[in-house]
Amino acid sequence: MAIEIFNRREKKHMLDESTYLEMLERIGEHMESDSYSREGGFYSICNIYYDTENDTLIRKSVDKPVYKEKLRLRTYGTPNSGSMAFIEIKKKYNDIVNKRRIVLPLWQAKAYLDEGARPDYEGVNAQILRELDYFTEFYKLMPKVCISYDRRAYFDREDEGFRVTFDTNIRSRRTGLSLETGPYGEPLLKPGQWLMEVKISDAMPRWFGSILSELKLYPVSFSKYGTEYCRYIRENIEKGEKNKCLTQLSAPRTRRYQPAHQC
Repeated sequence: MAIEIFNRREKKHMLDESTYLEMLERIGEHMESDSYSREGGFYSICNIYYDTENDTLIRKSVDKPVYKEKLRLRTYGTPNSGSMAFIEIKKKYNDIVNKRRIVLPLWQAKAYLDEGARPDYEGVNAQILRELDYFTEFYKLMPKVCISYDRRAYFDREDEGFRVTFDTNIRSRRTGLSLETGPYGEPLLKPGQWLMEVKISDAMPRWFGSILSELKLYPVSFSKYGTEYCRYIRENIEKGEKNKCLTQLSAPRTRRYQPAHQC
């Protein structure tokens, strides 16, 4: 059964090709590839991020507030309408990331997010669905951008709550927002760059901290959606659509969303 609730800290590091290869060699003594990264291979992740007409959620996020939130529809690999998909609310307060999600056939997930058709699917967590109901109704969400990437993921043999992922070939697009068409779009990173995400449920193992210190790797602030949005604004300004961008950036802020009561 898919995990529905995550609470953890996440640290991000930007690597070049040689450092990425060095990290793979170093962590191999302690970590194993997860079930998606069979035999150390890559798998594709495709996401559609939902936002308001004026991009309220991502505008808040790039301001780096204490509390921020996002909603996305995620699939693994190139799906068809019957493939399983995840609807996820991702919230961050200070340094703690909370992710709550439900899993549905893709056609039901899209009908729910795009048309408001409440899913009738066995096994859906009713509490999380109620929170999604409130979130989507409060913000009046719509699909805004598709972001996909190739990932290798590893977990600690002694602590499965400690995971490390490496993302490459990160791409985005604002047209053709269908997950069934697969991963494609404009690259967000320079050639040879890798995004390493360290996911910590309890504490970072001492051996991993030593590797970061030896390689002089320090955390960076990086958001895939935030990076895409900033590029989107810059490109519109360069195209002469300055008024449109200023209207977005100056749109009135809504009151902060209050999560539904959690049992």
